[in-house]
Amino acid sequence: MSTALIVEDVQTDLMILTSYLENSGWLVISAKSGEDALTYLSNNQPDIVFLDVVLPGRSGFEICRTIKTQTDTKKIPVVMCSTKNTDMDRFWGLKQGADFYLSKPVERNEFLSVLEKLVR
Repeated sequence: MSTALIVEDVQTDLMILTSYLENSGWLVISAKSGEDALTYLSNNQPDIVFLDVVLPGRSGFEICRTIKTQTDTKKIPVVMCSTKNTDMDRFWGLKQGADFYLSKPVERNEFLSVLEKLVR
């Protein structure tokens, strides 16, 4: 079974993304902060990470940069999911190493399309 890590501090958004994944047969692990995500990633290798930008503590941009610069995690696809949806936000997310940037509210079909593209 494929595993996804969702890093999201808003319960409603977490529930929506979790339902998209679980209905597609994925095992979902969640973290409410970037620090929690990095702790999980220090011992586990999910198939993909969905990462909010606005998080308690370090921002999703910082967490993405950390994931993409560490040897053990740099090949894990990272999808930023955020209400911060200006062109500059997208540019900055991709510059930090994100493989894709989705704006919230995340539409189910677009979400699943990105998932399929990044995890074959």
